Amino acid sequence: MNYSCDCTINRPRDTVIALFDSTENLPKWQDGLVSFDHVSGSPGQEGAVSRLRYQMGKREIEMVETITERALPDRFAATYEADGVWNIVENRFEALGDRTRWQIDTEFRCKGMMRIMAFLMPGAFRKQTEKMMQSFKSFAESQ
Repeated sequence: MNYSCDCTINRPRDTVIALFDSTENLPKWQDGLVSFDHVSGSPGQEGAVSRLRYQMGKREIEMVETITERALPDRFAATYEADGVWNIVENRFEALGDRTRWQIDTEFRCKGMMRIMAFLMPGAFRKQTEKMMQSFKSFAESQ
């Protein structure tokens, strides 16, 4: 399953990138994030691996992030692996004067029960991405 989402943030691109690129800011805009732990590689750089834990209702979800491309301020891409789910997320940032267009291109590959959920509720994945983007937009515009 592939999809794209975008939004315009009313902040200059350099400000958006500084906020986006800070792991300390993650809990301020990623709902349910419990922890972000660096595992290997140079933190924040291509090849770096980190473990993220989220609390979603009564479920705890753990995923492994591997940075696959770091070409900021233009692009940042990573893969995310969790139980039954693998996805790649490519973030692109375009300067629009004192605003920034943020686009996310996502590819999901699911197995087992997650494959069934993706088939039955494909919109849920997109809605989660859009919710996260709006959360970051609100955070960035309040800084």
